[in-house]
Amino acid sequence: MGMPIPNTTDLVRSVDITLRVNGIKHELTVDPRITLLDALREQLSLGGTKKGCDQGQCGACTVHVEGRRVLACLTLACQVAGREVTTIEGLASDDGNLHPVQAAFMEHDGFQCGYCTPGQIMSAVACIREGHANSDSDIREFMSGNICRCGAYPNIVAAVREAAQHEVDHAHH
Repeated sequence: MGMPIPNTTDLVRSVDITLRVNGIKHELTVDPRITLLDALREQLSLGGTKKGCDQGQCGACTVHVEGRRVLACLTLACQVAGREVTTIEGLASDDGNLHPVQAAFMEHDGFQCGYCTPGQIMSAVACIREGHANSDSDIREFMSGNICRCGAYPNIVAAVREAAQHEVDHAHH
């Protein structure tokens, strides 16, 4: 007969990690295989980061880790333990004022159904910070990992262009 095959889920031990999200420390006990995306959505109830393809193809789950954009569906929560994670919920200022990129998306109708919008905005903030928003073609290139099924790309590019100009204007004052 032989030995029965063990259920591998019984072999996985939970791990204790600290996630720093939007400036708040969270002590969590998680399956070591849980993605950052699932930890944010299921453990911390931060539903702004969207689950699109779950394969790193669409950009809907884009968040920042230490200021750099990452795909939360391809990142294990354990990999970012102790590092600063920023989600769409952490972009607006404490007094409720929208981030300039959020305001520009509103002004330029940079969304239709809105599903990709949090990821688009997180990617746009990083794109501008990285210095990759100098032209429409640059914006399209460096935002190309964020898919919009509705095709709102011209409005998204316009929003990023305006937000980038806002950053430039603020830097000179």
